[in-house]
Amino acid sequence: MALDKNQIAKRIAQEVKDGFYVNLGIGIPTLVANYVRNDISVEFQSENGVLGMGPFPFEGEEDADLINAGKQTITTLPGASFFDSALSFGMIRSQKVDLTILGAMEVDENGDIANWKIPGKMVKGMGGAMDLVASADNIIVAMMHVNKAGESKILKKCTLPLTGVGCVKKVVTELAVMEVTPKGFKLLERAPGISVEHIIANTEANLIIDGEIPEMLIN
Repeated sequence: MALDKNQIAKRIAQEVKDGFYVNLGIGIPTLVANYVRNDISVEFQSENGVLGMGPFPFEGEEDADLINAGKQTITTLPGASFFDSALSFGMIRSQKVDLTILGAMEVDENGDIANWKIPGKMVKGMGGAMDLVASADNIIVAMMHVNKAGESKILKKCTLPLTGVGCVKKVVTELAVMEVTPKGFKLLERAPGISVEHIIANTEANLIIDGEIPEMLIN
């Protein structure tokens, strides 16, 4: 069956390594902090000036004064630090962040990402994704494979205004894990119980299928 948002976050948490500095975008990426292994040390950063973010807060335990760059409430771990956005973006632009995990409205087979604006709709929060995609070496996108109308968001070419070009390395959706290669999306894993044929049918972009595609392992 297709993954829910927490399961997508669990799968992406497997990509986080010991000692990493990780920027978490808004939406599904904020949940990744809940599922990182206990035996590794990771620093989560938000571009509005937070280093040391903790798990996503439970309902009723939110602190309205503690938010990320997208105005979502967050928690912090002991030893967390707060600083101005100039220092925060200095960290990003000087490539001190090892991994960036972003949400997206569209990703295409060139590795382009559209995640900052839908024309005519308000953008909440200060954002910072354009700096992140321009500076980060490793960008993983957490997103839904299809929109509410059932249309694919994994495209041959993005239709919304671009945040970055040729920057996405890997995409994790409720259906699949895909790697962006010079030849397009390569299917690496499929959600438990989801067939390759179902993934192909829900993907506008061309998919590279190489041999048997294993199911994701979600603990």
